[in-house]
Amino acid sequence: METREEALGFRPQKDKIYNKFLPYAENIDDESNAALAEIKGNLTKAVLLRDVKVGATFWVGQLTRYIRLYGMKFSKDDHILFIKLLFELTTIPDLELSLVPKFATQLVALLKKQKLLTREDLELPWKPIYQLVENVAYSPYEHHGLQLFPQNMEHDLKNLVNYCRTYFPVSATQEMLDEWRPLLCPFDVTNIKAIHYFEYFLPTDLLPENHDKGFKLWLDEFLNMWHSYQNAPTWEAGLVRLFARLAHDTIGYIDWSPHVSMVFNRFMRSFNLPVGMQKVQVGRSNNTYDIGATVTWIVSMMGGPNGSLVQDHIDSFFKALQSFFHPSNLGKWNIKLSGLLMNFPKLVVKRIHRERYKKKDWLTEIPPDFKLKDSEITRFVKSMQPVVSVSMFSKYGSHDSAVALRHLSNMRPELIIPDLLEKMYPAMENLIEPHRLIACMNCVVAVSRSMLSARKWYPEGRSHVLPLLNLALPGIDPNDFKKCLVTFQMISTFVAQVPIVDCSEAVFIRDDLSEEEKELCSATAQFEDFVLLFLDRVFALIENSTQEHTHGDPTRLNPEQTMMEVALSSTFTSVLLQCSTPIYESALSRLYNFITTSVYETNVGGRFAANLCRAAAKANPKRAVEKFLPPFCKKIKDLMAEHEEYKTEEHLDDGFLWNLLMLSQLVRCNGEALLPYKDQLLEVLQMTLHLKCVQGYELSCQLMRYTLRALTLHFPLDYRSVAGSFDRPVSEYLAINDWAIPGDMDDLGMKWHVPSADEIEFAQSLMDHILQPELEKIMSLSSSTQIDKEELLRRLSIILECLLGAGAALPVWKSTSVDLSSLNVKTQVPLDRFRVSSVKESIEIQYKGANLRLEVMKAMKHLLNYLMECTEDDTKSLSKLIKIYETILFFYGASKQDFDARWKSLHSVKDALEDKMRDRRKHIRALLVDRVVLQQEMRMLYGLSGYTDHHQDILCDLYNLAVSKYAEVRKKGQAVLMQCFLNFPYCYRCLLDRISDSLIQKETPEKQFKGVLYVVLGSGKRCLATKRSWEVICQLWPAIVQAQQSEKPSILRVVDDIIAKVSKNLESPGIEIKVTSSCLDAAQKLLSSGVPVSNPNTLTEGADLRGEEFQKESNEANSRMYVKIVEDLVALVKGGTLMWKFSQYAVELLTLLLRHDVPTPPVAVELFVSNLIHDSLYIRKLSTASVSAILKQQKRKHKKVVVDPYRSAPPPPAGTFLPGNRPDNDWIMYDSSRLPDNQEKWEAMEFVDKTHWGYYCWPKEMKIYAQYSEQPKLDRVESELLDIEKPIYVKLSDSEFVKKFIEVLSLEEHKGRDKFRNKHLTLFKGLFRNYGDTFLPHFRSHIVELLSDRSHEHHESKQRCGMEILAGVIRGSKHWPYEKVNALWDWVIPILRTSLDNITSETLKDWGTFFTVVSESRDPRRLYRFFEMLMDKPIREGSSSFEDSSRLFAVQNALVQQEWRVPEILHRLLEFLTPYLSHRYKNVRDRIGSLLSNIMLYDYSITAGSSTKSPHRVDFVQKVIPRLEPLKDLVLSDNGNNGSSKDEENHREMSSSSEKMEVEDDEGEERKTTIRLCKTVLKWISDGLGRMFTSTTPELFLFLPVICTLESETKDEELKTDCSMALACFSQALIQENNVTVCLETIREVMGLKSWHSRVAILGYIQVMVFCNLFTMIQSKYKKEIQNFILHLICDDQVEVREMAAITLSGLVHCGFLDMDKDMLEHFEVLSKNKVKKRKLADSMPLEALIKRHAGVLGLSALVEAYPYNVPEFMPQILMDLSNHVNDPQPIQMTVKKTLSNFRRTHHDNWHDHKQMFTDDQLVILTDILVSPTYYA
Repeated sequence: METREEALGFRPQKDKIYNKFLPYAENIDDESNAALAEIKGNLTKAVLLRDVKVGATFWVGQLTRYIRLYGMKFSKDDHILFIKLLFELTTIPDLELSLVPKFATQLVALLKKQKLLTREDLELPWKPIYQLVENVAYSPYEHHGLQLFPQNMEHDLKNLVNYCRTYFPVSATQEMLDEWRPLLCPFDVTNIKAIHYFEYFLPTDLLPENHDKGFKLWLDEFLNMWHSYQNAPTWEAGLVRLFARLAHDTIGYIDWSPHVSMVFNRFMRSFNLPVGMQKVQVGRSNNTYDIGATVTWIVSMMGGPNGSLVQDHIDSFFKALQSFFHPSNLGKWNIKLSGLLMNFPKLVVKRIHRERYKKKDWLTEIPPDFKLKDSEITRFVKSMQPVVSVSMFSKYGSHDSAVALRHLSNMRPELIIPDLLEKMYPAMENLIEPHRLIACMNCVVAVSRSMLSARKWYPEGRSHVLPLLNLALPGIDPNDFKKCLVTFQMISTFVAQVPIVDCSEAVFIRDDLSEEEKELCSATAQFEDFVLLFLDRVFALIENSTQEHTHGDPTRLNPEQTMMEVALSSTFTSVLLQCSTPIYESALSRLYNFITTSVYETNVGGRFAANLCRAAAKANPKRAVEKFLPPFCKKIKDLMAEHEEYKTEEHLDDGFLWNLLMLSQLVRCNGEALLPYKDQLLEVLQMTLHLKCVQGYELSCQLMRYTLRALTLHFPLDYRSVAGSFDRPVSEYLAINDWAIPGDMDDLGMKWHVPSADEIEFAQSLMDHILQPELEKIMSLSSSTQIDKEELLRRLSIILECLLGAGAALPVWKSTSVDLSSLNVKTQVPLDRFRVSSVKESIEIQYKGANLRLEVMKAMKHLLNYLMECTEDDTKSLSKLIKIYETILFFYGASKQDFDARWKSLHSVKDALEDKMRDRRKHIRALLVDRVVLQQEMRMLYGLSGYTDHHQDILCDLYNLAVSKYAEVRKKGQAVLMQCFLNFPYCYRCLLDRISDSLIQKETPEKQFKGVLYVVLGSGKRCLATKRSWEVICQLWPAIVQAQQSEKPSILRVVDDIIAKVSKNLESPGIEIKVTSSCLDAAQKLLSSGVPVSNPNTLTEGADLRGEEFQKESNEANSRMYVKIVEDLVALVKGGTLMWKFSQYAVELLTLLLRHDVPTPPVAVELFVSNLIHDSLYIRKLSTASVSAILKQQKRKHKKVVVDPYRSAPPPPAGTFLPGNRPDNDWIMYDSSRLPDNQEKWEAMEFVDKTHWGYYCWPKEMKIYAQYSEQPKLDRVESELLDIEKPIYVKLSDSEFVKKFIEVLSLEEHKGRDKFRNKHLTLFKGLFRNYGDTFLPHFRSHIVELLSDRSHEHHESKQRCGMEILAGVIRGSKHWPYEKVNALWDWVIPILRTSLDNITSETLKDWGTFFTVVSESRDPRRLYRFFEMLMDKPIREGSSSFEDSSRLFAVQNALVQQEWRVPEILHRLLEFLTPYLSHRYKNVRDRIGSLLSNIMLYDYSITAGSSTKSPHRVDFVQKVIPRLEPLKDLVLSDNGNNGSSKDEENHREMSSSSEKMEVEDDEGEERKTTIRLCKTVLKWISDGLGRMFTSTTPELFLFLPVICTLESETKDEELKTDCSMALACFSQALIQENNVTVCLETIREVMGLKSWHSRVAILGYIQVMVFCNLFTMIQSKYKKEIQNFILHLICDDQVEVREMAAITLSGLVHCGFLDMDKDMLEHFEVLSKNKVKKRKLADSMPLEALIKRHAGVLGLSALVEAYPYNVPEFMPQILMDLSNHVNDPQPIQMTVKKTLSNFRRTHHDNWHDHKQMFTDDQLVILTDILVSPTYYA
């Protein structure tokens, strides 16, 4: 390494390893050092000269390019300095936002490899990033449209935080907690913000000695919080991700065992799986448990002392989920579950890698005791195996299972692979189930590598290769496309890892072989047969593929054929590459026979066959060329000699084309091999290039191109899996030892093809013979010497193919580069890309000694002039010409699309074959070689050089073509033009004048006009009109707005698209950029840092002043241009020359120009305000939004003062937090005894408007608004206003204008679909905030009029408009003085009172919104009159139920916003409502129920010590329960449809007693009241269980008996549905450990109730409740109890209860909660043997025995039905036992028959496997019972 360091002058952080295998590796260091010096010099210079926007951005881009090419090839010091500079750039305050992602993504790239820099090397502050995130994610301006963000801004910032986090200082944790803790208030949206911040920012990977400054500060507190959120609120996801990250970073340092079962419970619930027989399923969309995060958390808890606890949970978890993976169960949950399947093993593998194989780095290591032991890994694999093998055949395809199997087989091949092969062999031999076969093949491919390489653990793996390959051959089936592809994939995967060498003689020669190796060697004798059989199948496939060319374009392949072509050629290539020479020889002769004896059409079959030739030539060029080339050439020459007419015929016969096609693919190999035949090749080319037949000359051109590529490109010569030769004698080289061997990164043995002098000479002579006459011909064209179109096209094709063939040997021309200032680009540094070369010695093919590209370009310019003059309509030639231009500009031997596709496919193959557990870099050799080739191609693509005058000439030509008359030419021209814009920065500037002129001038021809518009529109998201440069915007926008000379819809649509694209993708361009001093320091340090020395490494004198000057000038110029563009657009709108559509565009563009940092010029304000009453609705909408944005912009700063929140009471002891009501937050509560009801109290009151302050704790510095006297003046006269405010003042003081404005505002848009519009609210809020009550007199009468509108048609829209204005006034009055506020309320309250009485069903929702917005984020004491008005008797005597419920609705909406700060009002409300709980109208009861859940919402504590003053549930329940007690003991009378049962007698006695009648009379009313009360309570329970943070609390269980009893009420449908709903909510609720006993007690109570219906209901409850709380209930003490409940109920007197108990039992056994043990089996067998005598009808038979016997049979049936997809050992015996009961009396007989038919139904699919479990006798009996006797028997 020393010498390398000396050579470079520094120690590189991380080199791109692939560069060292390139053929010119020795030149790379010098090249990279020069580039790095250039980047350092220019980047720092740009920053120091304050050129951030253009210069710095460009050079940061160059840094990205440098890293892609060379990796992190710079010293550690430079690495740190680059990071610091980019960090400073990213966090420049108020930096133009579109630059942030550019700098941030590069910063992330530098920080990604954490192991390169330790915390000692680098520390980054967290505050600047937090500031940046706050400004973006919670920008107060964005929703006003005052800031336009780049599209994925938030994502980029998350990434940034993610990677910076590691380097935050140790003290950061405490600072963050202080900053964000006060935002934690679970009732408020800020909670989400706080949790998000914690999730992204909190550092979790501190070193163990700093843990007390890290997670120990918050973990317990956050875990408490997490335990207290039991209803999956949205922000729980953030906590889960935080815990998962923490667990992952600190394995072994935290004891998670108390929380394990809770994690699993909640994770299991998040899948929303359907369970049990319930009619009502409460589906909650629950995305709080992100699969990746939760699994990371679980995997990090594995291992260590509590490892077995976690593993037990994992076992139960998969056991419970197993049947949901079964292919027959489809549902919404499948997608989540398959994610689980892939992630779980993947993350375990990742963890094993980290513990055992990863190189040591500075990050915390896992303590040895906590690492996973082998036994633990085995247990894990075993727990997942059954699930994976079930899900393999699922409907969604086997991909997820294959991925899971790959990871599992890396851990334990000996467990996974044999099991898979057992499924595989039958599937391959059986032809009728292709789905099974394909699934198995996919999985085998996934485990192929571990199957071959795990010799230690699974030695027999290798012996399966040949049988599998041979069995796979029939899969190459032309009729089954899918199967064919999978077969090819399987063959090529195995073959790529296995050298196809016959080692059978080694058995006799060597004596060092084990038995197993001997067998394997003998088996390799079959290789040759396999290869030949494979060839035969492929030939058959080709024969069958040729017939189909009926529909569509015959020369194009359809998508299936394209995929087939790729699969076929790559598999064939792998096979031939891996063959030893003898096997290759026999394959070659078989191929030769096929190709020379058959001829198919050349479109499909021919292409497939030609690919085979190419494969043969690639594998062994010398042999293949020698065998094939002479006969092909001879055939072609003979045919040409025989048939003179071939030259002029339009269609040639297949035989001739077939030979030409084979030849053209054959030459795609090492150029050396072609040299001996160069004369023959040249002769064929000259003979065939000028054929008349298009297909003929195209093939010939292809031959030309591939020959040139073979001669001039650098490419590797072998892709074999081993670098050495396969043909060494067996005694010294045994190929079977190299199966699945990884490539050696230190010695890849790359052999390159580097063009030799002879090859270049041959290429040059080809060019001289072929290209030269073509160019000369073209230069001779003129109007007098013309040429026909076909011939011209042919000649152009030849020129194009020559360029495409020799691109790598045609360097760019030398010429003067274009000066940027001529393009109007202001920059302080050169914008030239650094040089990259992709050849060893420079090679050049010339044209008569001159640069060939330039000569071709000149010829093309000449041709273009000729075409324009003589044959303008020759679109085909023009299209070819555009293609040639594109090739001249961009093609240097590699194309971008090709590169991207190969890059993608390489990575997918790499993923499929790599072993993520052991060493990541052990890839097979072919992949490594491929990756080196891609590195070479990337260098070819990056070799694109600067922008010269010739480039600019071509650009202008292309522009002319892009606006030509013909659409076809335009499209192609535009596409290449876009490529130029992309590859040569700022080159579009030279076309701007022409574009804007063509748009404005009336006489532009229509086609040209359309072309210009499309050039502006561009492709992709960006376009010319969204460039972030004021110069461009100033020039283009006015031009677009004036582009109105055509009425054609197709043209107007393009203009529409441009405007739409601009409004969607514009990012606010910056006006002021101020580079901070810290940024300049960082740049200065980088400039003067070590090796390589920056270039330029010093700045000239006075650079700092020049920089200041530049910054000031460009900022001023930007401001000027901003004002100019606004004024231009306004002038155009006012000028009246625009059509309405274009005038609308202008207004739309103006709205995009509003900014938060620069006030809008007065002319625009004036325009927007006067457009508020415009005739067009769209313009009105734009103007409304704009005016409210302008008001936001003009908002004056309100002064704040600091107060001490702890004046009235001391804070809680340090370090403890008591969220909720505490003495120290008492002063902000609503207290009717201390209301600010006069001036003095009002001014003394300290208002706290944000509802979350103080709930959790107080911020370090608590600020509130200062006194009114210190705030900006409200009552201003016109002379005191600023210019930008006057237009608003003038218009809104004009009562006529106001009247008109309100008229248009109150119009309806969509009947019945309109909602309360916050846009309008914001507008009025802004008006009354900025101007006080100045305009109120103009609005008063209108508001009253609108709100009192009762007309049938319009009252909705009128009232809505009134609400919007009134809400705006009330929100805007926040800073008004007492007398104004008081006057306002005096006027508002009577209005609201009347309005509340007149709400209609149409306006109810809008009024709800009104009350919400008025009370949102306002101190309740500010609004005390509002609340007192609402609390004034919401339910009144004599008012209708609708009025009552709407008044309650208003109260509810207003109070929800006040959350925890109004306990006094909540108590008053509860007291008021209690008498009305049994109100006689449903809508009032429902509203009360809903209100109750709001009132009780705050009875919730995060920590044990916290308390709340709001009403408590317990108190309420104690009041209500006594009134509901009597309902428990109801026995519902059966009125027919509840199915009276065997036990009629019991009921008969009851109904005969005479009490029943009296009950009806006396207590009828009372009972009805009780039932109504019950309904209200049920509504509250269902609502509350969904909304509270805590789930089931002990007091709620008191209602369970009542619910169970009433659940089967038949007379009262409403009651029945309410009960079902409440029961469903109950059963799916999370039960805390400490409430389990209460729950079981309650179940016991229900079992003892009189009504049997309640017992049926509770059984349903048990099943769902257990599944939803599986991991809490699975403890043996609870389990035993539940088992006893069920065994008790299965013997119940009532048959329905028994049957339900059996269903519940089978469900609990099925999900693995109860185990099928001996005791249980015996218990049921004994029961089922109870004797039952046959009876005559008259006798009443002894029930006792029958019930017991039925119970036993039911129990056995339950056990059968618990295993629907498999047959455990004990099953056959149970079935035999059951079959004895077939003729028992009913209901036993029924049960048995049902069970047996279910068994048959569920086991039918895999009966051939299940059959094995039974003895022959058992099978006979079974068949007897299951097959019904025939009629004739």
